[in-house]
Amino acid sequence: MIVSITSKLDEILEKAVQENPLSREDLLFLLKLSEKGDLEKVFEVARQLRTRYFEDKVFIYGFVYFSTYCRNECAFCLYRKSNQSLKRYRKTDLEIMETALSLVESGIHLVDLTMGEDPLYFDKLESGFEHLIRTVELIKKSTEIPIMISAGVVPEEVLREFKAAGVDWYATYQETHNPDLYHKLRLGQSYTERMERKKLAHKLGFLIEEGLLTGVGDTDEDLVNSLEEMGRLGADQLRVMSFVPQKDTPMYHYTSVSRHRELLIIAIMRLVYPDRLIPASLDVDGLSGLADRLDAGANVVTSIIPPHSGLAGVSNHSLDIEDGNRSVNKIVPVLARHGLIPASRDEYAEWVLKRKNRIIPWGGA
Repeated sequence: MIVSITSKLDEILEKAVQENPLSREDLLFLLKLSEKGDLEKVFEVARQLRTRYFEDKVFIYGFVYFSTYCRNECAFCLYRKSNQSLKRYRKTDLEIMETALSLVESGIHLVDLTMGEDPLYFDKLESGFEHLIRTVELIKKSTEIPIMISAGVVPEEVLREFKAAGVDWYATYQETHNPDLYHKLRLGQSYTERMERKKLAHKLGFLIEEGLLTGVGDTDEDLVNSLEEMGRLGADQLRVMSFVPQKDTPMYHYTSVSRHRELLIIAIMRLVYPDRLIPASLDVDGLSGLADRLDAGANVVTSIIPPHSGLAGVSNHSLDIEDGNRSVNKIVPVLARHGLIPASRDEYAEWVLKRKNRIIPWGGA
C-alpha cells in the first residue's frame, strides 16, 4: 500500500512539473496526504514551480485596515456588527494617506486598503465613497504604487470610480465556493452577488484576488470545487487562511485547524496555478509562521502593518504589530534564510502590467 501511494504521488507530481492539468481525483488524493515525507515532496515541487515563474523573488504587501465598523454578521469574524466587546476605529483620510506613505517608504510593493462593510460608506451608496476615492487618487499620484481595494461588495458605480482612480486589484473573498456553507459563514449575504461583482471587476480591468477560509467545516470536495472556481474566475492571486476562532462570535467553539492543512492547500494552489501570486499571510501566526508558508510555495508576504499606527489585523488583530514583527525589516532576514529576496518595485509593477494585459473576460480563462 505504501508503494502504491508513493507511486501515485510521484505520478501526480510529475504531471504538475510538466504543467499538465491535475484531475479532481489527483487533487483529492493530494488533500488526503499527511505523512511528513509525502508533504515534503509536494512542497518541494511547489517551490520548483515557484522558481520557474518567479526565480527567488517575493512580493511584499502593506496592509491598511482603515475601518473596523461593519454592517455584516459573518459568523467567523471578530468585527461582525453585533460584537459589542470590541473597541472599533475609523481612520480619517489623512491617517489613511499617512499610513500608506509610511508603508511605501518601508519598501512594500502594494498597498492593500481594507475595511469591513462600514455603514458610513455603504449607507450613502455611491456618495459615501467620495472621500475614499479621492484618498486613493492622492496615494496613487504621490507614489505610483499598485493599490488593492478590499472593501466588500461595493456598488458597481463605485467599482468603476475606483478603477478610474488608479486601483489595480479588487479583493472580496468568497471564503468557500459551497453556497450552503457560504450562507452559514456570511449570514444574510448573497453568494451570487459577491461572485458577480468579482467577475465585473475583472471585465473592468482589475486584477482579482480570491480567498478561502479553511477549518470552517469545509470538506476536501469543497476545496477542489474552490480551486476549480478560482480558475473559472481567472483569479490572479489565490489565498488560503486557517480559521482562528474569535471570541464573542458564533464560531468561537470551533477548534483551530492544523496548520499543515493550510500549508498543503498553498502547495496545491501552486501546483495547479504555478504562475499566480499566492500569499503567505502574517495575520494567522505572525512572523513565526512565515517560513513554513514560504516553504509550501507562497511568493507574496501580506499584512505588513507599521507599529504605533493604531491599525489592527483580521484573524489575530494585534499579533506581532506593536513589536514591529510585521515590518519589512523583519521579513527580509526570513526570506534570506530560505534563499529568497524581495523583488524590486519595478519587477512587481512589471508583473502587474503583464497580468493586466492578459486579462480576458470571465469564462475564458
